[in-house]
Amino acid sequence: MKTYRILVINPGSTSTKVSLFENEVSLFEKSLFHDASVLLAFPHVNDQVPFRRGVILDMLKAENVDPASIDAFVGRGGSACTQPGGITAIDQRLYDDTVAAVGGSEHPAKLGVMLALTFAQEYGRPAYTLNPTNVDEYGDYARLTGIKGIYRVSHSHVLNQKAVAEHHAAKIGRSYEDCNFIVAHIDGGITVSAHDHGRMVDGNMGADGEGAFTPTRIGSVPVLQLLDYIEARSVADVRLRCSRAGGFVDLFGTSNSDTIHALVEKGDRKASLVWNTMIYQICKMIGEMSAVLCGKVDAILLTGGLVRFADIVEGIKTRCGFIAPVSVYPGEMEQEALALPALKALRGEVQPRTYSGRNVWNGFGDIGL
Repeated sequence: MKTYRILVINPGSTSTKVSLFENEVSLFEKSLFHDASVLLAFPHVNDQVPFRRGVILDMLKAENVDPASIDAFVGRGGSACTQPGGITAIDQRLYDDTVAAVGGSEHPAKLGVMLALTFAQEYGRPAYTLNPTNVDEYGDYARLTGIKGIYRVSHSHVLNQKAVAEHHAAKIGRSYEDCNFIVAHIDGGITVSAHDHGRMVDGNMGADGEGAFTPTRIGSVPVLQLLDYIEARSVADVRLRCSRAGGFVDLFGTSNSDTIHALVEKGDRKASLVWNTMIYQICKMIGEMSAVLCGKVDAILLTGGLVRFADIVEGIKTRCGFIAPVSVYPGEMEQEALALPALKALRGEVQPRTYSGRNVWNGFGDIGL
């Protein structure tokens, strides 16, 4: 069987993660943390491409890997039109819509698509993405708001949430499509979603100012107070705080959770209040998603980098353990989730979807909403 080399590029709000696979085997996985002060030096998320590209090339050089030896480049995605789940070929239309953020979200996951196609074009290889942040499987009740023409859309850590849900279902001897899960991705960004028999039917719009505040994001803020804030500052200021400069960054000047947690362990009152409020708000989100699933929840699944902190896990178990059993999957399963479908595409076992340039859902115009 032919050996394929697949480079997985996974930009996050506080890190760049890169893995090289030979067929199903990961040869290496490297991740570089970026403090908010580094990334905020770039006026726009798109401006980070040369910086992140340099980080990736340095990682490959350290591992003595020639980029020309790679058969496919796979990037995490987001910011384009909403899409169905599954693997998609990255073409110029998807690249351009990602750059323009036609989907309305400026999550750094979009850089995965941009970087993957840049490398692929340079070396004459295919590029793919899988389950971007804007996969849309929402039900109608999850979309409508009290303002005509403004709708809630799916902006979430879809890639990792679905990978963890599928893994847990297999672990308990069931299929993902046969289970109801609440999945909480807890890291630089925090999203909590309801998974109803294989479909992610609701969740918070983490990079849009909804849900718990996080190391980099403001979370839900009372609208009238936010309007007062905007009048005193600017819309651009709030947009930045929604995705990159809110939460810990605004309250402490850093997105480094280890730094904040070290203060908590020393008994610092400010750090303890902020840290425990974040846990409290995550629990409220889990409670909301349990209502979406009518209380029929097979498991609450915790994933992401911050679940390495035992007090976050225990805090959630204490407040939410009555809903369903809580299982913990620290870190992410995103690298394998990106690589393996790409391998199947290279082998001709699956046909990657072509990006349509159209949203999965196009409003309630037929009923005047």
